[in-house]
Amino acid sequence: MFKPENILERKSTLFSVVVTGVIAILAIPIIIPHLFHGYHLAHIFLHIGGITLAVFISTLAISAYFRLRTKRLLLSAVAFTTFIGAESALLVDSSYPNVFDFGILPLDEVGHLLTFITLGLLALGVFRND
Repeated sequence: MFKPENILERKSTLFSVVVTGVIAILAIPIIIPHLFHGYHLAHIFLHIGGITLAVFISTLAISAYFRLRTKRLLLSAVAFTTFIGAESALLVDSSYPNVFDFGILPLDEVGHLLTFITLGLLALGVFRND
């Protein structure tokens, strides 16, 4: 019998829900307008795959944090959530280049900056002594 609280217990079910949700959310604004763009669509699906994995790992890290309440898990959860933002910025920039820039700061640089922050937070989580 299916119980919604068991979604976090079964990783395969959670992964299926995350993949379906991300593709459903991004289908109309991102996927369909670029459906016949060849390799450009492959580049877009690369970022969609990154978002999907980041959402999946963020969900697992947040769930683990609420079970164990350690600062290492909190840093990991924040890092993977930041990676969702980085991949989202890079996806928007690859889909609609030069449309959503922040003044003199291009959106792809924001994505790279968020990726660097993600790596820094993961490094802090790994080297933290709890």
